Amino acid sequence: MASKTEGYNIYKIFKYFSRKFKIKDKALPTDVKEAFSNYAGSPEARMRPDQLRRFMAEHQGETAVTLSDAEGIVRQVLSRRKNDVVQDHTTGLILEDFFYLLFLDDLNGPCNSQVHHDMTAPLSHYFIYTGHNSYLTGNQLSSDCSEVPIIKALQGGVRVIELDLWPSSKDDINVLHGRTLTTPVPLINCLKCIKEHAFVTSPYPVIITFEDHLTPSLQAKVAEMVTRTLGDLLYYPESECLTEFPSPESLKNRIIISTKPPKEFLELKDKGIVLANERESSGEETSGKDTVDGGLGVEFDADDRSESDQDDEDNSACGDNKSCQPAAPPEYKRLITIHAGKPKGGLREALRVASDKVRRLSLNEQALERAAASYPTDLVSFTQRNVLRVYPKGTRFNSSNYKPIIGWMHGAQMVAFNMQGYGKSLWLMHGMFRANGGCGYVKKPDFLMQNGPRNEVFDPKKTRPVKMTLKVKVYMGDGWHLDFSRTHFDTYSPPDFYTKVYIVGVPADCSKKKTEIISDDWAPVWNEEFTFPLTVPELALLRIEVREYDKSEKDDFGGQTCLPVSDIKRGIRAVPLHNRKGEKYKSVKLLMGFQFQ
Repeated sequence: MASKTEGYNIYKIFKYFSRKFKIKDKALPTDVKEAFSNYAGSPEARMRPDQLRRFMAEHQGETAVTLSDAEGIVRQVLSRRKNDVVQDHTTGLILEDFFYLLFLDDLNGPCNSQVHHDMTAPLSHYFIYTGHNSYLTGNQLSSDCSEVPIIKALQGGVRVIELDLWPSSKDDINVLHGRTLTTPVPLINCLKCIKEHAFVTSPYPVIITFEDHLTPSLQAKVAEMVTRTLGDLLYYPESECLTEFPSPESLKNRIIISTKPPKEFLELKDKGIVLANERESSGEETSGKDTVDGGLGVEFDADDRSESDQDDEDNSACGDNKSCQPAAPPEYKRLITIHAGKPKGGLREALRVASDKVRRLSLNEQALERAAASYPTDLVSFTQRNVLRVYPKGTRFNSSNYKPIIGWMHGAQMVAFNMQGYGKSLWLMHGMFRANGGCGYVKKPDFLMQNGPRNEVFDPKKTRPVKMTLKVKVYMGDGWHLDFSRTHFDTYSPPDFYTKVYIVGVPADCSKKKTEIISDDWAPVWNEEFTFPLTVPELALLRIEVREYDKSEKDDFGGQTCLPVSDIKRGIRAVPLHNRKGEKYKSVKLLMGFQFQ
C-alpha cells in the first residue's frame, strides 16, 4: 500500500513498516533554462510574445508562426495555469510558464499536425493506412463481426476497410470471416457506418476492398445496396480500365471500391458469349491447395493465407467449367475503381507492369518476403504505377501482425493490418501514419517512384552513404503518477524507469539505444543524447518505449510511441506516450530534443 504525505511518498511494508521516499522537485533541464535565457534575456525575465515567436522560429524551426500566433499561445498558457495575477498576454511568460508550454503536446508536439504532402499524384504514389478483416472484434476464428471496429478504425485515420462478403441463409449478404466460427454482421450495417464515419478524421478517400464470395444475383444486390446507401459519396470511373489511378485530392470525401471484376463476366465478354440462364452457386473458393510456382523454388498456396484473402484464386465453385456460370450484372463491375486480378504464371510474371492499365495485386506476408529476397526491384517497379496489397498469413489466428517496413521499403501501398490487435508491429503502423497530419495518406519518397540517372530502380538491400544524422535527447518524463496507481509498478517503492530508443527502417539504419535506469522517481530525469546516422531517413521510424526495471520479473511496460523521422519537428518537444493498444495516455509524456544534421 502506498500513500502520499507532504513532500514524501510512503510505502507500507508488511503492514507494520513503512518506507519514505522524498518527492524530488521537477528539475528543469539545462537546455530549457538556456533557451529561455537566450530569448528572454535572463532566467528572471519574462518572455514576451515577440521573443517567443523568435524562439519558435529559430530554435524550433516553426518559421510560419506569427506574432499573433505567439500572443495566442501566451494567452493559452497563462489561462491553463490559472494565473490570475498576469492578465495581459503582452507581459509574457516566466521560466516556469515556458517549461509548462514545452510540455504541452497540443501546442508543442513532435510532428507536423498539418497535411503538407502533395496530394495531387495518383493513388499508387502513396502509402495508405490499410485495415485487414476490418469487421472483426478479436481473433480470426471465433470473435464477433461488427461495425464497431470499422468505426474505430475510421476514427483512427484508417483509409482502407476490408469486408468479406458471403451469402446469408435469407438470400442476403453477410460480412464475416469465411469458414470460421465468427458471427456475421449484415453488409448494410457496415456500409451505413462507413458512410457516417468515413470522413470524421480525414477528408481523403476511403477505399472499401471487397473479398467477394457471392453469386451473380447477390453481386447485383451488392451493387444496388452500395449505390443506394453511399449515394453521391460513391465514386467509380467512366472507363472500364484505368491507365492511371486518380489522386487523393480529386477523390476528397469520396468512397471507392476495390475488388476482382466478376471472373465469369470477363471471360465470357472476351469470347463474346452471354448466357441467358442464371445458375445459383455457393460462390466459395475451392478448398484444395491451388499452388502457384512463384519462381522462387518454393510454392505458395491457398492454405498459406487467410481464406478471405485469396485475391489470386478462382472464386468459382465450378473450377474450369466456365459454361456453368452466368454473366454477372455489369452494374457490379462498373463500381470497381481499383481492379484486383489473378496472377498468371509465376510471381515474377504477376509483377509485370502493363503499359495500358493499372491494377492491384495482393500477396501474403510470406510471399512478399520471398519476392523481396529474389525480385526486390521488380516489386518497386510494379508499385510505381500499380497497387500492391500485403496481408497477414492465415496462421495469425490471434490477429497479430507482421513487420510492415518490408512492404514499405518495396513501395507497397496497402500494408494491411489487424487494427484490433496490438504489439510492436502495430505501433510502427501507427507511427508511419502520424505523418502528413495523420490524414491516412503518406506520399512515397521520390526514389520509390522514379528511376535513377542510369534508369536504376531503388534496391532496399543496397548500402548507401549516410544522408542525415538524427540526434535524439531524452530529457525527462512525467505523468505516470497521474495515470497509474501508486503501486502499479512497485508495491514497496516508486518506479525505476528507463527509456529505449529505436530506429526502424532499411537494414543499414536499424539501431537501438537505452538510457540509464533512474531509481525511485515518478518524474525521471535522464538528459541523455543519442546519435543515429541514417542512409534512408525517408523510410525511418523512431520508436520509443519506456520500461520500469524489475529485478525479479520481466520489466514493466511504461508507455510507447512511434514517430516518422521525416515528420519530426526539431527543437525541444513534448512527446505523448501510448498504451500497448496504441491509445494515448492522458498525462504520460517525455520531454525530448531533436536535431538534424
